[in-house]
Amino acid sequence: MRRPDERGTVAVLIVGFCLLAVLLVGVVVDASAAYLRRQALDTLADGAALAAADGVQGRQVYEGGLDERAEIDPEVARALVADYLARSGAAARYPGLAFEVRAEPRRVVVRLMSPLRLPVAPPGWVRAPRVSGTAASFVAVSP
Repeated sequence: MRRPDERGTVAVLIVGFCLLAVLLVGVVVDASAAYLRRQALDTLADGAALAAADGVQGRQVYEGGLDERAEIDPEVARALVADYLARSGAAARYPGLAFEVRAEPRRVVVRLMSPLRLPVAPPGWVRAPRVSGTAASFVAVSP
């Protein structure tokens, strides 16, 4: 009985493993880029939240004094965050940057969103994924 010719089957296996390795490298590079962008947005959101809380608290102290609570005005907090982002040059570093500000009675929450152009974009992806970072700053009044 004659055995079938198996020459070349190892080459197919090697090509398959190489394609798998390239795919895994692409996934790791893209995941790393998204992680680094999220870390940068978290840091920027932290600074914006601190600027908003500090500005709101300082304005209230100087204009009317504090009772037992420091009230945070949502419109003032939003304006302070926009000013901080403009001064820091965030729009130039992160094109398409958008932000949301949620002001509660004792804290400001800032969420930044930015599209990320992936270094190794998967075939067929038209839109860039959006990465977001969130930070909050609390306003504490101590007697």
